[in-house]
Amino acid sequence: MNILETDINEKDIQAIENVKNAYKIIKDEISKVIIGQEAVIDQILIAIFTRSHSLLVGVPGLAKTLMISTLAQTLELSFKRIQFTPDLMPSDITGTEIIYQDPTTGERTFKFLKGPIFANVVLADEINRTPPKTQAAMLEAMQERKVTVGGIDYPLPDPFFVLATQNPIEQEGTYPLPEAQLDRFMFMINVDYPDKEEELQIMKSTTVDRDFKIQSVLNAEQILELQKLVRKMPVSNHVYSYAETIVRVTRPKQPDALDFCKKWLTWGAGPRASMNLIMAAKARAMLRGQNYVSCDDIAAVAPPIFRHRIIPNFSAQSEGVTPDDIVRKILETIPKDEKLK
Repeated sequence: MNILETDINEKDIQAIENVKNAYKIIKDEISKVIIGQEAVIDQILIAIFTRSHSLLVGVPGLAKTLMISTLAQTLELSFKRIQFTPDLMPSDITGTEIIYQDPTTGERTFKFLKGPIFANVVLADEINRTPPKTQAAMLEAMQERKVTVGGIDYPLPDPFFVLATQNPIEQEGTYPLPEAQLDRFMFMINVDYPDKEEELQIMKSTTVDRDFKIQSVLNAEQILELQKLVRKMPVSNHVYSYAETIVRVTRPKQPDALDFCKKWLTWGAGPRASMNLIMAAKARAMLRGQNYVSCDDIAAVAPPIFRHRIIPNFSAQSEGVTPDDIVRKILETIPKDEKLK
């Protein structure tokens, strides 16, 4: 296997094994409160360890807020929830300057009061219910990891991670995020209903008087080290080629696009999808204790990465073909096992 040069060493390999053990403990702690949703938790952790943000799509009542706040506890990170509404202003998120008078000298100066975005984990609840100006302020802070007020830059905490949610129903009065802004989220994560056994377990565990104590497994300093470790994960050339291929075949105007992509897509995934595929696959491999990245890791993270980056056309919509259907067909068509040119 042709692996590119990497800085990974014996110490890093041991650290990867420790991450695998911590990952199991984190999931055990979260399962005290959250029943099921393992794939969602996996994808959120991958985003955290790749220093990225995610968009969750699910109907109300699926414990999205509880899941994120519980995860923040297990990682010993500060947590803030922002409820997005039509009257929310950018300063309600980022913070604002007030006039402060020194009680001893009587001198007046401007003082910056930090907004709720100054936390390690920020839940932007129903981000599509606020006007574009406020959405833009939020997304700018996500991208730049700082807030500028009065010409002064205020860095956001590190690590910094935003989970935005969207309700797939009740679209009246919403301001959908443009594709260019959606592209800033590594994942679009579908939060689905629990299955029958999980729902029974939820009913039993939430209707009795029980108080669960969540233990911290990692802290901010350790997470920053793990984010560095993710970038060291070795990737072979054929894995890079596989990732490149499944991105390029989605672009309907390119000569190497698959026929069904030309038929069903208006736009395909851009270069940010390629980068996110590699980073997310690295984090997935690390969480599973692997010291290498495989094509299976790429395929596993492809659906939430492509879901909001490929745009079906009218033909696909009329046939009931969804982005997930197209991604599934791409993964079935492009071979994983052979070394791609």
